[in-house]
Amino acid sequence: MAKQTRARSGMALFSLATMAETTEDGKINTDKKQLVELVEDLKRSNAAQQAEIDMFERYSSGLDLQPQSENYETASQIEMATSPGRKTKARTPERQQLLTLEQKCDVAKSMHKQMTEDLKRAKDLSERELDNYKATLEEADIHLAEVKKECCQFDRDIGKALRDKKSVTMSAEKVIRYIEDKVKAKESLIEKLHQKNTALLAYKKKLQIQLKQQEEMGEGLTALDFEQLKFGNMKCRKRLDEQNLRRVELKLLTGKTLHVLNSNKEKLQTLTHESDVLSSDTALRAKLLIKFEEETKQAEEERNKAEVLNRKLRGQLADFHVPHVLQYINVKESHGQLQKSVKEWERKVEIAEMALKTYSKSWDKLRITAGARAVPARHAAIDAGLYGF
Repeated sequence: MAKQTRARSGMALFSLATMAETTEDGKINTDKKQLVELVEDLKRSNAAQQAEIDMFERYSSGLDLQPQSENYETASQIEMATSPGRKTKARTPERQQLLTLEQKCDVAKSMHKQMTEDLKRAKDLSERELDNYKATLEEADIHLAEVKKECCQFDRDIGKALRDKKSVTMSAEKVIRYIEDKVKAKESLIEKLHQKNTALLAYKKKLQIQLKQQEEMGEGLTALDFEQLKFGNMKCRKRLDEQNLRRVELKLLTGKTLHVLNSNKEKLQTLTHESDVLSSDTALRAKLLIKFEEETKQAEEERNKAEVLNRKLRGQLADFHVPHVLQYINVKESHGQLQKSVKEWERKVEIAEMALKTYSKSWDKLRITAGARAVPARHAAIDAGLYGF
């Protein structure tokens, strides 16, 4: 197959060379684009043939790994497929044996199946390795967390004591006691894990026994039992599908309900804010209304008083008569004399008050002097009475 590919590529190159020679002679004018396209087509066909060759080589290597009987049968089948309805004849070594399209398709299908299985095995192996790596990482993280915890506890219990100069003498005993306590705790933990492992092994053995019993019971089942189980399984699957559809519908309904609830909450918040604003505005307007009513009442009272005064003044104005001129002059003159007399009497009262103040001061002085003279006389009288004078 490789020789055939090389021969085809050589023939193509030879044809390109001949075409180039003819262009040089001027007989055929070949465009460069056609030559480039032809070269690209040859490259693509060579790549496809190389992939086909690799596939056939892998298939032949797989046949070599099979037992000789199977290899012989496969080779005989290929040989019979290449010459159907004809007797087997000895072929000349010069003539090559080619595969038909059906044989190529069978080879491609077998290789596809093999590659799918290899890919599945590689995927399973990689997933297993990935799980192992994840478990290792988790174990390392847990171990690291435990180490950090132990370091913190050691620093808290021993490190502070070591840094303190007063407790240097007791540091060694304290470290030994701390290590012994940790060893005892680890030993108790190991014992607990051993007990847990033993219990898990017993549980595993119990489950294996139950599984074996179920398998033995399954061997005695009839076709009718399998049909009933199949029918029950179909019913359960149908019910499960209905429940899943119902759950999806409920999820959608819940999403819509949550959306509506959030929008209603936002509306409620806005309306609550507007209600608070309106309530404060209403309270303010009520206060203003009360104030306006009080001012209105006060204005009504003032208006009533003004009306009463206006009526009174209008009555006085209606009853007013202009006096005679001579009478007005006499009244005016008497009024001026009365004002002068009032001023004179006010002046006299002021003078009398000033005189009263001076007399009061002099009277106070006299009383003080008279009291000072009367005190020694009183003392002398008291002394005379005491001594019998």
